[in-house]
Amino acid sequence: MHEDLDRYPPFPGRERLLAALDHAVQQPDITLITHTLQQVLREAIADAQIALPACVHEPVADHYARRELYHSPVHGYSVVAMTWGPGQATPLHDHSGLWCVEGVWSGTLQITQYALQAQAGERFQFRAGRGLLAGPGSAGCLIPPHEYHTICNPSPDQIAVSVHVYQRVMQRCTVFLPDPQHPHWYRREIRDLQTDDGPTPARSSTAVIGG
Repeated sequence: MHEDLDRYPPFPGRERLLAALDHAVQQPDITLITHTLQQVLREAIADAQIALPACVHEPVADHYARRELYHSPVHGYSVVAMTWGPGQATPLHDHSGLWCVEGVWSGTLQITQYALQAQAGERFQFRAGRGLLAGPGSAGCLIPPHEYHTICNPSPDQIAVSVHVYQRVMQRCTVFLPDPQHPHWYRREIRDLQTDDGPTPARSSTAVIGG
């Protein structure tokens, strides 16, 4: 049994999903962990008996929402649902050295990975890879050092929902913003992460980063 669940929004099939996640994170290496987690998320998304909390399907007007579904006190992993209104997106960012597995629960997301090409002091240069359009049931992973990416909901009128399993609670990350004085270069900024509580939270859009 999982303790302290009253801290998190309940949803059908939660215990079964958490048991599968517990099993996945106990695999012997990162590759097996992330591979197994991807399969767990794909099966959960396809399982009609698992339904995310109602609040997860409510977008927030000025930023994409982050809602924590669970943090394992035993294994350390964290599960966060993200709600993406039309056009909402992250800046280029990292995961603070943590692995993450991401599954698209509904809607479509465009995910673009970046490769670090050069660094000059506090300036960074990246090369963008091909953007991937991920629909419901898709799942992928980010394993450091290949963790630089952006996420965007490209739809003009539909929301998207994704579920992210992090190695542990990600309290902050680095975002990379275009440097107006140096074209093709980025400057970095450390940002603390926040979570949204309920369907209509009041949060600063500048703090809600981290896909």
